[in-house]
Amino acid sequence: MAKKRSKKYLAALEQVDREKEYGVREAINLVKEIDYANFDASIEISYRLGVNPKHADQQLRGALALPNGTGNTKRVVVFAKDANADAAREAGADFVGADDLAEKIEGGWLDFDVVVASPDMMATVGKLGRVLGPKGLMPNPKTGTVTPNVAKAVTDIKAGQVAYRIDNQSNLHVLVGKVSFSEQELLENIQAVHEEVIEVRPASVSGSSYIKNLAVASTFGPGVKINHRTLLDKEEA
Repeated sequence: MAKKRSKKYLAALEQVDREKEYGVREAINLVKEIDYANFDASIEISYRLGVNPKHADQQLRGALALPNGTGNTKRVVVFAKDANADAAREAGADFVGADDLAEKIEGGWLDFDVVVASPDMMATVGKLGRVLGPKGLMPNPKTGTVTPNVAKAVTDIKAGQVAYRIDNQSNLHVLVGKVSFSEQELLENIQAVHEEVIEVRPASVSGSSYIKNLAVASTFGPGVKINHRTLLDKEEA
């Protein structure tokens, strides 16, 4: 059954040419213009990629720091002991612990957005897989959340690092900022994500078939297609 859309959404959709691939600046400005949320909505870009996530080499996953951050403050918990724990606290972690933190989470506490762990704590964290895994909170070396340098991980996350992961339908969604961001700030963030996506293209996937579709949207707004080639054209961008 098709999802019933609100009148505001349909009114916004009427302003989008669904057959057109917009230049990146034009797409950004249109998304900002048609946003109707009564709060500072997030903006996300979504890729449809020509990869097969069933193949190990095509399971794209990683993290990058956006030049202008995300506009969101993430709550970070860290599994660490001794000097690593002290360093994580100094870096601004919201909660630092070891077995006590594991017990807290097992008891149902999930008031955080990101989990970071030092490698020596993964035996403890691994026992929380059934709790953290389904919520996408399990730390992973590929996203920089399992690391000996937990303080740097906390600093990067607080500064606006975003994690990405291909889903089972070959879609990749990445937060790039807020509606309140300027066109230039959003453009720079989108370009940074696009460069990362190009960089991590699996060798087994040809460049011509890699990016199937690219769109940008605010939290409640309709997607606006982007001609991804305009992201490589510095004059257009």
